[in-house]
Amino acid sequence: MSDLKKTRSRSRRERGQAMVEYSMINWVLVVALIISSSVKMDWGGAQKQNIFDLFFEAYQIYYDSYYFVLNLPFP
Repeated sequence: MSDLKKTRSRSRRERGQAMVEYSMINWVLVVALIISSSVKMDWGGAQKQNIFDLFFEAYQIYYDSYYFVLNLPFP
């Protein structure tokens, strides 16, 4: 009976440790995303843009090219 209690308490501690590790990894990822999105980057262009602007510009180019191909007059 005491072995069962030890096993239960050990599994509770392991679950707690996993939750702390998961929370720390998520915190690091969120902080890295915030820092990287607020930093202006120069990719050889005339103006500096942050990561979100670059992503939206790339998405707009993809979107435009996709609909250009769809609207071609070929059957």
